[in-house]
Amino acid sequence: MKLDLGFNKNAVRMLTGLLLGWVVTVCLICGKLVLLGMLAVVMAFVSREYVKILNHKGFYPSLKVIYTIEAVLAIIVYFERFDLVAATLTICSMASFMWVLFVGRQPYIANVATTLFGMVYCGWFPLHLIFFRNLSNPTYNSGLGFVIMMFISIIATDVGCYYVGTRLGKHKLAPTVSPNKSIEGSVGGAICAVIASLVIGMYLGLSWWMCIIAGLLCTVFAQIGDLCESLLKRDAGVKDSGDTLPGHGGFLDRTDSFALTIPIMYYFFKYFVFKTEWISTTVNFVKDLIK
Repeated sequence: MKLDLGFNKNAVRMLTGLLLGWVVTVCLICGKLVLLGMLAVVMAFVSREYVKILNHKGFYPSLKVIYTIEAVLAIIVYFERFDLVAATLTICSMASFMWVLFVGRQPYIANVATTLFGMVYCGWFPLHLIFFRNLSNPTYNSGLGFVIMMFISIIATDVGCYYVGTRLGKHKLAPTVSPNKSIEGSVGGAICAVIASLVIGMYLGLSWWMCIIAGLLCTVFAQIGDLCESLLKRDAGVKDSGDTLPGHGGFLDRTDSFALTIPIMYYFFKYFVFKTEWISTTVNFVKDLIK
């Protein structure tokens, strides 16, 4: 579905980005069912685009199985039943094999593998946003501020990579996967992300060195996520994952930078920011070594 409003490409891209940013911000602030609903919409589009990309390669992952698994995982995540995650992933993996066994088509092994990968990449990874949003402790109260910090750092990465890369880019970052990306652009994006992380993180009460680590993690995994999606598209011989978002392509094109970053940032904040026991444990360990 292509939309032509008579604007130039950059104007359409900017308008779409602003609308998306507004919707995402409102959903993050509301949390709970509103955030789950937003993720459900994103996962539905992303999963469908992912399957279409794989179809171009001659693989046929089951969209029905992926949707079913994502729905079960979404319910478990919403009610924070962490004890059921391992069992669910195990049963869902078996379901993927059984689908191929009884109703699948060639190539069997590839279809099982891509179905399993799809449920993780398009479902399990994005659902970490709910975990991240619900983080809390007496010091920082909630993870909302840090979720917004992550989003802005990722956007700063994209902006920095684009503008620095188009003006100063000379050395290719990954010519086989994404020939337009440069090392200079990557460094520019990283600097922008760290600056954004420092400004917002220190405002939220995070130490400067933790802000730098958070910014570096954001930019590194955002850029890796972007390259991973480029790898999928190039291998399948497609340019965009879809045309649902005017000026941005498909949902997978717009969310690729977030796919790996969200779970990484969740675990970083959970184990290194919201829980500080590791600091005293490390100090005591070092003291024991010195004795």
